[in-house]
Amino acid sequence: MTRHAIWAAVIVLAACQQPIPDQTAPIVDPLPPVPVEGALEERQPDLCHAADYKGYLGQPGTVIPTLGITRAFRVVEWRGIEPQEYNAQRVVFRLDQMGNIFNVDCG
Repeated sequence: MTRHAIWAAVIVLAACQQPIPDQTAPIVDPLPPVPVEGALEERQPDLCHAADYKGYLGQPGTVIPTLGITRAFRVVEWRGIEPQEYNAQRVVFRLDQMGNIFNVDCG
């Protein structure tokens, strides 16, 4: 019976061993990213003048229509679905779970 217990312990310990990594595999550098025509490469700094609206952080989202915004804007509800097209000229107001403005940025 002890012989079976010893073999069971050996098998369990062998199963816990980490595999030895293959030391002969060559290290390959990742490929550089391929630029895609029309893809977003970098965001422009505050082209929509979002900083002009930072004073409204913490205000209820109902204040947004009264701001007299003449450029494109979007209101993103808490956990709402947001389309993924990027427009550097558009002001984006993001609301928290209470409906208050918690972030203003471009997009």
